[in-house]
Amino acid sequence: MYLIFDTETTGLPKKFNAPITDTDNWPRCIQIAWQLHASDGSLIEHKDFLIKPDGFEIPFQSEQIHGISTQLAAEKGMPLIEVLELFNEALAKSTCIVGQNLKFDTNVMGCEFHRFSVKNNLQELPVLDTCTETTAKLCMLPGGRGGKFKLPTLSELHLHLFQSEFKEAHNATADVEATARCFIELIRIGSFGKDQLLLDDAQYADFFEKNKKVVQPAGIKHVNLSKESQKLKKKTKPSVEAKKVDVKKVIAELENVSFSHLHNHSQYSVLQSTIQVKNIINRAVKLGMPAVALTDTGNMMAAFQFMETAKSYNNGVEKQIQELEDQHEVDYDEIDKLKAKKILPISGCEFNVCHDLKDKSYKDNGYKIPFLAKNKNGYQNLIRLSSTGFVEGFYYVPRIDKEIILKHKNDIIVSTGGIYGEIPQMILNEGETKAEQALLWWKEHFKDDFYIELVRHGLEEEDKVNEILINWAEKHQIKYFASNETYYLYEEDSDAHDILLCIKDGERKSTPKGRGRGFRFGYSNNEYYFKSQDEMKELFADLPDAIKTTNEIISKCEPYQLSADVLLPEFEIPDEFKDEKDLTDRTLKLGENNYLRHLTYEGANKRYEEITDEIRERIDFELEIVRNTGYPGYFLIVQDFCSAARNMGVSVGPGRGSAAGSVVAYCTGITNVDPIEYNLLFERFLNPDRISMPDIDIDFDDEGRGRVIQYVIDKYGSSQVAQIITYGTMAAKSSIRDTGRVLDLPLPDTDRLAKLVPDVKLNKLFGWSKEERKDKLNGDQLKNAEQLLAKHEDDDLEGEVIRQAKLVEGSLRNTGIHACGVIITPSDIRDFVPVALAKDSDMWCTQFDNAVAESAGLLKMDFLGLKTLTLIKDTVKIIKAMTGDLLDIESIPLDDEKTYELFQRGETVGIFQYESPGMQKHLKSLRPTAFSDLIAMNALYRPGPIEYIPSFIKRKHGNEEISYDLPEMEDYLKETYGITVYQEQVMLLSQKLAGFSKGEADTLRKAMGKKSFDLLAKMKPKFLEQGNERGHDTEILEKIWKDWEAFAAYAFNKSHSTCYALIAYQTAYLKAHYPAEYMASVLSNNMNDIKTVTFFMEECNRMGLPVLGPDVNESWYKFAVNDKGEIRFGLGAIKGVGEGPVKNIVELRKTEGKFFSIFDFVKKVSLKDCNKRVLESLTMAGAFDGFKGLHRAQYFYVDEKQTTLIEKAIKFGHAFQANKNSSQVNMFESLGESIELAEPTIHPSEEWSSFEMLSREKDVVGIYLSGHPLQDYKLELEYFCDINLKVLKEHQEQLPEKEYAFIGLASSAANLESRRGTKYGVLDLQDMEGQMEFRLFGEQYLKYMHFLVPGNFLYIKGKIQQRPKYYKSDEYQKEFRIQQIELLSDVRDKLTNNLFIRWDYELLKKDQIDGLNKLFKKHKGKKNITFELLDKETNVVITLNSRSKTVEVTNELIEKLNEFNGYLGFSINKSTMNKYINDLQPVSIKSVVEKEETLVDI
Repeated sequence: MYLIFDTETTGLPKKFNAPITDTDNWPRCIQIAWQLHASDGSLIEHKDFLIKPDGFEIPFQSEQIHGISTQLAAEKGMPLIEVLELFNEALAKSTCIVGQNLKFDTNVMGCEFHRFSVKNNLQELPVLDTCTETTAKLCMLPGGRGGKFKLPTLSELHLHLFQSEFKEAHNATADVEATARCFIELIRIGSFGKDQLLLDDAQYADFFEKNKKVVQPAGIKHVNLSKESQKLKKKTKPSVEAKKVDVKKVIAELENVSFSHLHNHSQYSVLQSTIQVKNIINRAVKLGMPAVALTDTGNMMAAFQFMETAKSYNNGVEKQIQELEDQHEVDYDEIDKLKAKKILPISGCEFNVCHDLKDKSYKDNGYKIPFLAKNKNGYQNLIRLSSTGFVEGFYYVPRIDKEIILKHKNDIIVSTGGIYGEIPQMILNEGETKAEQALLWWKEHFKDDFYIELVRHGLEEEDKVNEILINWAEKHQIKYFASNETYYLYEEDSDAHDILLCIKDGERKSTPKGRGRGFRFGYSNNEYYFKSQDEMKELFADLPDAIKTTNEIISKCEPYQLSADVLLPEFEIPDEFKDEKDLTDRTLKLGENNYLRHLTYEGANKRYEEITDEIRERIDFELEIVRNTGYPGYFLIVQDFCSAARNMGVSVGPGRGSAAGSVVAYCTGITNVDPIEYNLLFERFLNPDRISMPDIDIDFDDEGRGRVIQYVIDKYGSSQVAQIITYGTMAAKSSIRDTGRVLDLPLPDTDRLAKLVPDVKLNKLFGWSKEERKDKLNGDQLKNAEQLLAKHEDDDLEGEVIRQAKLVEGSLRNTGIHACGVIITPSDIRDFVPVALAKDSDMWCTQFDNAVAESAGLLKMDFLGLKTLTLIKDTVKIIKAMTGDLLDIESIPLDDEKTYELFQRGETVGIFQYESPGMQKHLKSLRPTAFSDLIAMNALYRPGPIEYIPSFIKRKHGNEEISYDLPEMEDYLKETYGITVYQEQVMLLSQKLAGFSKGEADTLRKAMGKKSFDLLAKMKPKFLEQGNERGHDTEILEKIWKDWEAFAAYAFNKSHSTCYALIAYQTAYLKAHYPAEYMASVLSNNMNDIKTVTFFMEECNRMGLPVLGPDVNESWYKFAVNDKGEIRFGLGAIKGVGEGPVKNIVELRKTEGKFFSIFDFVKKVSLKDCNKRVLESLTMAGAFDGFKGLHRAQYFYVDEKQTTLIEKAIKFGHAFQANKNSSQVNMFESLGESIELAEPTIHPSEEWSSFEMLSREKDVVGIYLSGHPLQDYKLELEYFCDINLKVLKEHQEQLPEKEYAFIGLASSAANLESRRGTKYGVLDLQDMEGQMEFRLFGEQYLKYMHFLVPGNFLYIKGKIQQRPKYYKSDEYQKEFRIQQIELLSDVRDKLTNNLFIRWDYELLKKDQIDGLNKLFKKHKGKKNITFELLDKETNVVITLNSRSKTVEVTNELIEKLNEFNGYLGFSINKSTMNKYINDLQPVSIKSVVEKEETLVDI
């Protein structure tokens, strides 16, 4: 018998995989129904029981689903123990239990049996479920996981089987009847077999005998439980007339009572809010609110920005107050009004409070509960909680639990939260008893700082929750307050917010809102906006105390600021430098200054042969500035980890940025460029007239950077070192693309709209005036922008996409990690800022980004990874390995002739900072001869100064006069031929010409660079006046000032330019003197980017450096140089071959020499590392090609035992190694003999075709190494093509509108279908130069779809033309439209008519003619042959057509012709003999005619 049953319960479990003994986890059963059916399908019994709730209630949400109220179950239900006994009797009669998604029901009932200790066999009975992969395939409903069909609901299964809807879902009686009907029908159609049903053949046949027709309903009547519950409620609950509230009267009474929003989300609630932080403050101010709180979900990323925005606004108000107070007659009323305009920012966070933050065995996102900080101490507790949520509790979302809350609860206000808070959710889903217990927990621990939050967004659930909460507020003396969860500023923004939620969940707006599959999350109305005070007062007119309580909460909160001075971690200095005065006043830092002075002079003695007065004066000047600014510790920290890096073998860059202007940094080893030698200025780095934080960025080789960071972590502690977060925001184009997808705008239209957006924010673009747009955009951008603006006003879908995209633009969509920034703090970083976990790392990162790090009091260091330093280090290693010489790159001469010749030739591919084609062109013209030329070019080659390069070059070569406005300027402009190139030159000249101090000179430099016109207006008169006092003409000074203003905005930092020019020089030196070693390093450092590898391999080819394929006997992990000076491909660049196998191969090669066969290889290597996959990859890459007598196909040949040579070799290797390692000594070995294992047989096999070999090669290497698949089609490429893919792709817009032809290999091809059902094709083609994607639509697709097969060699003809008007593109946009596709193998035969063969007249003999006849006979075909005979002495040609021979033009024919003496080449369809003739001279016709007669037989 089959027991078919179903239950209705009080809800869902927290853990679906919990054992049935976990009584707190599994919900209670409140209804059970079952039917008992015989093996033939006939109904034997049916039962249906409501269950009396004993010690629990039926929650509101559960009642909403199944309609069973607590009152109904209590009145109509049976005691559970009686129901269990009856159910047990039914179980005893059953052979199988049946149901829809039955696992849930068996667990619920199993738990109920456990609660009452009732023995049962429920868990042992076989289960037949109607919700399985079988029924999923039967119904074929899309939307399942992993692209499968989704599992059907009971309603969906019923509809599929009977073509009628089943509407009584979530009533156990009705569900059981429908399940039983579906189950029997499924047996009838063969979805359950007799073995599953536990039937014998006779019973199985009997079933089909009795069920020949579609199964009909049993006809059982069902009670509408929802209606019954409603009837009871009306009986038991007397009708109460709604209390009428005079709204206007209440608002008038509350006129002097302000309201403030205390539950607001900003864009930092990732993809959940459209509100920008500054707009929360602005809106609250505009609405006259005295305070506003920020409670982003799960994080405090916006806390600093929020508090500082409010502080900035309040400072503005304070300034106005001060101005009024400074007036002669003080208007105190106006001052009071201004004071009332100040706003109190309240920092908070809506935490996800889960059961146990350490439990990550199941998904528990917790409840959303808002916390507010009363003061700075409360804020410190909030950041501790937020940090814990990320560092310890993160599982899908950052989470905290009540245990951690109790540790950090001081000075915090907490509320019940909105509908997703703990207490509201318990009311709705677990019952009032549990919810009340939770409420009392919060009251017990937070006392008067715990408030009930009432929200009214027009939801039925909120009304239910509010009713209960208000009763509890009175019962437990807890105050309540009015709230409106805000996710957008204005009511009309609700659509944009809904779109944002769709973007977050990857949904479309057209998907209905709801729960479960086929639905999406979304708010049911537009009430979640930042409402005005009057709107909130009207909303809570019946509860005026709810408005008043907001002010009580505000009164508990104090203003505080988050900005702070940077605090440095304490640097431990040797005892002999310590000063006792520091113990009483730590600001003196005498010990640190003493130690820094010691290190500086110690370094100076090493750096300089003699410390001159000039050097001493400069050192003392800098040390004095460092002492005055109070940052000696900063220098000590940086020099310490730079020194540690060098000790660890990590390359440290020569310097970066303005820090290279410091001689203290140079002497202490922070930088490696002498600032005195290159006239670099310290004040450019640290202004003596104002205290500012120094900023030293350090370059390390990118492979060693992590070790330096680890050193810092080990030195200061992991809780004091963190990386810096970055915020990934939705940019203009992506906001359009995402919004277009959500609103179902077709992809081509969305893409076209996005392409209209210039590189500027949408909101900025739409805020510009017409004149501003003309000023800021170029011609094409302006045209596109005008189209976008016009479309914005349209009422169609495209206009809606643009309008909504404006609102979601700028939303935070993800976070990342700053590429190089590291924070170091004096104590635990959580004392200063909230932290999170860095991605893919155990290291912490700040929740505040780089923009506010310093303002928040954090010491930021930039640890940059520079690949070029790794490249240099690797080159030096290869040089040492090849020559034994250890090159000291820091000591190479800076006047090396060979290096400058390389720059002069423009051969700077692979040279740091100088490798662009534009730079190469200028270097060829400049012909640099001194290091200063390189520094200048590095500074000039950037937007703005680049226009000065031609003049700079002319002046260097004496083609343009070098002039100075004043003779005094020559000292500082001579090295740049009278052109102001560097910011430092402006600084030095301002001091020399006008007597500016060092600090003033730096201020001038900053003002000019940032175009600070107010500051410039103040400084200009001083420059003119003091310059005039020094005897300089005012007009000339005016001109100089004007020139500086024009150029200083672009002028570059000489310190930085010098440092990077030095690195560039080092790379050029290595390329000039050690070309193979250097290019091997270049290739190695780019081997993860195969396109770049290809580019540099082309450079190697230009340099005459062969790059050979991988070889197990010569290759290393990276690219290397062999004994012949050739570059070998690195084994590490082969896919499937990791570092472990390569290390093993290289070590064996070092100790035991080269491998001489595949069997020798497997005897020696670790077969755990060098497994089958590794050997296959090495073979396909050609790494075994050096083993003689074997080709690649033989390794994969499958013999009669279905075994490949690779498999046999591995088996042989295992046997050999096992035999070798065996501890047992056999009889023969004891006699001094040994048994040699026989090597496996190598079977002959056909070699792979060129295409197959190259394709497999590319699969594992990423590029074609041994050749190119298209190399067999060079004839087609030369004679039937007029463009390649690289040119077509890069210059499509510039190409004339005409037909073009090209060949290509289909690297990928796909036949696709759009959402509208339109079929189209995508073809990705590649040739020897590049690759390009093509799309085919409509008739074009139908005509050529059979060619869209990956691996096809294709010949394509098409036309460059204007895009059709339906693309709505501007008139300049072109496309390539395919007009013809042919298989490349057919093209030669179709397009070839005649073969022209060129021959040396003097060398054409009879034996050659005989040979040609044989060759033409072998390649007999239909193509005509034309001979072109050249008399080289006279350069006269005669053309002869073959009368009897026609051929097929094959590659083999062309190759064989090459073997003939006298053969000069060929052409197709037309003669190209004119290429061989320069001057025609008279020739004897007679001799040619004689030859003509000889050729008649060919």
